[in-house]
Amino acid sequence: MKEGSNMKAILLAAGKGTRISRMVKAIPKSTLPIGGVPLIRRTVDMLKKEGFNISICVGYKQNDIKKVLEGLDVNYYYNPFYDVTNSIASLWFAKKELDTEEDSLIINADVFFSKQILDKVLEAQEDVTMIVDRTRTKTGDYFFSTNDNGSIKAYGKDLPLQVRQCEYVGIAKIKNSFMPDFIKRLDDLINKQKHYMWWEDVIYSFTDNDEKEVFSKDVDGLFWSEIDYFDDYERILNYISKNSEGIEGDYR
Repeated sequence: MKEGSNMKAILLAAGKGTRISRMVKAIPKSTLPIGGVPLIRRTVDMLKKEGFNISICVGYKQNDIKKVLEGLDVNYYYNPFYDVTNSIASLWFAKKELDTEEDSLIINADVFFSKQILDKVLEAQEDVTMIVDRTRTKTGDYFFSTNDNGSIKAYGKDLPLQVRQCEYVGIAKIKNSFMPDFIKRLDDLINKQKHYMWWEDVIYSFTDNDEKEVFSKDVDGLFWSEIDYFDDYERILNYISKNSEGIEGDYR
């Protein structure tokens, strides 16, 4: 970011991570070490260097997350219902951080990504931009189909292979100009008891009836990984073992 610019980042770190829990019992996956640094601390350090104001949504093992972030200036928001709600509820508890005067990044805290990817996120100028990987369509967790201009037209875990065009990375940028609409829709869904939804469903709801174009931005082949399974974690460790130069310190 340019010096003097304002931007917020909200990291979602409240969930149990049940799919990986068999291999890393009772350890929040966002605290797994990457090159000797807990993943979430690595992310926060990187964002801090860019001047972000940072908030963390916590729930499961919240003290473990606070411990690995000890000494860092961040705000915490606790979702006491983390075991029966999804990330939309965690974000709702941090709603006051969704500032209408500042652009915001919303990031799933179990995502490993580089400074180069962060730079691409910051380049996005659309009201809503979701970061994607167009090299990954056969295997992955959540997929999009897009229009010619890159806007999202279909989405889902089970999106048919023939229409998949990219995988969602787990990072979105929302411009302050769109934030009032986003907050209103977040409140509407919570008031309708849709607490089982993902926070991203707030964004997707605008695409369902063509209310708003939501754009995608490709990582252009840069490495990233969301830790859903232990294989994902091993993939990150394998990557940094082969690309150790620059991983420590500047997180490139």
